[in-house]
Amino acid sequence: MSSPELVGGIVANLAELGVPPKNIYIYERFQDQLDSVRYERFVPAGVQIQAAEHARGSIRGYDASTFVEVNFFGEDDTRSYVVRLVAEKLTKIINVPNMKEHQAAGVTGCLKNIAYGNFSNVARSHRNEISNTYSFIGTLAAVEPVRSRTVLNIMDGLRGVWHAGPFSENKHFRFYPKQIMFGTDPVAMDRLLIEIIEEKRKQERAPSIFDRSPAHIRMAGKTDPNFNAFVREPGHVEYASRLGLGVYDVDKIKLKAIVL
Repeated sequence: MSSPELVGGIVANLAELGVPPKNIYIYERFQDQLDSVRYERFVPAGVQIQAAEHARGSIRGYDASTFVEVNFFGEDDTRSYVVRLVAEKLTKIINVPNMKEHQAAGVTGCLKNIAYGNFSNVARSHRNEISNTYSFIGTLAAVEPVRSRTVLNIMDGLRGVWHAGPFSENKHFRFYPKQIMFGTDPVAMDRLLIEIIEEKRKQERAPSIFDRSPAHIRMAGKTDPNFNAFVREPGHVEYASRLGLGVYDVDKIKLKAIVL
């Protein structure tokens, strides 16, 4: 989850700039995930906290006219619909991802948070050891109005996950980069996130997230960092750059570090 202290700080700054609390929305796809964090303890009264799905599988929180359709594995439902709140209500989106490894996508950063956080029916992109996240993430993130309304990314690196993500069931796989990344380019930020995750995995003597060896694919990856459930697709970040979503070339990324 995004640290509630960080989210509370973002809300406080918006309020200081004159945005009324009733015009600020904290949203997720799933109600149980919102309930587990209890963001209401960290924000002023009046801030809207909403989930697209109050019950898993509910489609009422999605806009039926905006979707991406693709058939991955012969599934019955081949459409992913955009969150209704995004399509009908929001004018600006501040994206707050974590610094996390992801078993299928390689990393869960800005792009995957934008894509999988704003559309329904996305987990179908990876099944058994096969992942279709390489092109799916960028394709979703490029859909309007998601693309133009996501105006700022604040990546939470107060804590992160270097293996078995995106969830954090095993405490051994948590780490603490102790940094926050701000930017308007989700591709550039995710490119830097890849380096952060790769460096941590190197320190832990774990295989690279770019490793595609069949010998390293097995469900034991949830407890053993030498294995993984899927062939990861960190190449989704570079693919997204080809859709015009940002800059992938490290030499062209403008980076300013502020050390406190």
